[in-house]
Amino acid sequence: MDKLDLKGKWNELKGRVKQEYADFTDDDLKYEEGKDDELLGKLQQKLGKTREEVVTWLKGLG
Repeated sequence: MDKLDLKGKWNELKGRVKQEYADFTDDDLKYEEGKDDELLGKLQQKLGKTREEVVTWLKGLG
């Protein structure tokens, strides 16, 4: 998987994620530095997608 630069763009991406999937909570989308894998895991669970699909989807939002 290519690295996804969440740190700088996460607030912008979070808004787009919430527009597309209103059932995500702020806790689901909470970004903590160094915990990218944990965040991606939460997104994977909620969306029922693979890690690669989630990364591709997030890149498409950005």
